[in-house]
Amino acid sequence: MPDPTNSFDCAVTIAGTGSYLPEKILTNADLEVLVDTSDEWITSRTGIRERRIAADGQTTSDLATEAAKRAMEDAGVSAEDIDLIIVATVSPDAFFPATACYVQKNIGATNAMSFDISAACSGFLYGIQICRHFINTGHRKTALVIGAEKLSSMVDWEDRNTCILFGDGAGAAILKRDDTGTAGRKIISSSLGSDGRQTDILHVPGGGSACPITADNVDQKLNTIRMQGREVYKYAVNAMRRAVETVLDQAGLKADDVDMLIPHQANLRIIEAITDRMGIPHEKTFVNLDKYGNTSAAAVAIALDEANHTGAIKSGDNVVLVAFGAGLTWASTLVRW
Repeated sequence: MPDPTNSFDCAVTIAGTGSYLPEKILTNADLEVLVDTSDEWITSRTGIRERRIAADGQTTSDLATEAAKRAMEDAGVSAEDIDLIIVATVSPDAFFPATACYVQKNIGATNAMSFDISAACSGFLYGIQICRHFINTGHRKTALVIGAEKLSSMVDWEDRNTCILFGDGAGAAILKRDDTGTAGRKIISSSLGSDGRQTDILHVPGGGSACPITADNVDQKLNTIRMQGREVYKYAVNAMRRAVETVLDQAGLKADDVDMLIPHQANLRIIEAITDRMGIPHEKTFVNLDKYGNTSAAAVAIALDEANHTGAIKSGDNVVLVAFGAGLTWASTLVRW
């Protein structure tokens, strides 16, 4: 059955993209000094060779702001043009105010409504769909959606199972309404979902109202990422495969029609499992996790920007974005580039 959330009266397009990665590079060899691991062990199990780490004092909103500026330049829009800012993140500057409000201040977007969303690694694609609704209903014209994370602030650097996976960075996109129907980069269909029964397999147990950090528990590092890797792998592969199939079905397309798949950059084994099961050639899959690791809500946004500016995707291509994250959440978006 078609997803009613995709019944849009006008075209919503991705007018520009941008990304920002911190300068500091943390290699697998660097991690060998911190924990009991090796470059071979990390690379063979994840495909990750290095990741970026934010500088001291550099916040999630700082990363997001730089990505936003580059997306604005790419789209040719001014700060005054933007009337909606959404930041997808699980590592906000603070519980409140929203990181999006800091970005609004930094770029001078005085006409924007700004808020954050928390859907973990699926957050950027959740944000795209929310922007589509605002633009399609006529309530907003030009939206800025950002995926940004400073996960280095949430990692237990003594846990070799998780500290090898995550990095910092931000990616952004400008979405606009196209009443002419002639613009490219049109968002064709989207699929979103979640399964709250699986909240414990990937989470940060402490720091919120359920488990505040106190003097009695601070040494337990409850405000760091915890993950059941095998369970995450199992659910990620199945959920992302179904999400890709859903957006293709909505558009009347098959896997053979996909020109480029841009998946969440979490683990090369997960990516290869999805593409193998769907029969999508590896050369039609965009992968950059070897350079950046898992940047959660920023991962697909960064990959989209790189694919855009390196020419990996071209005008007319059917581009599928898909992600999976804690919640559990999943999301996919089909764009006719």
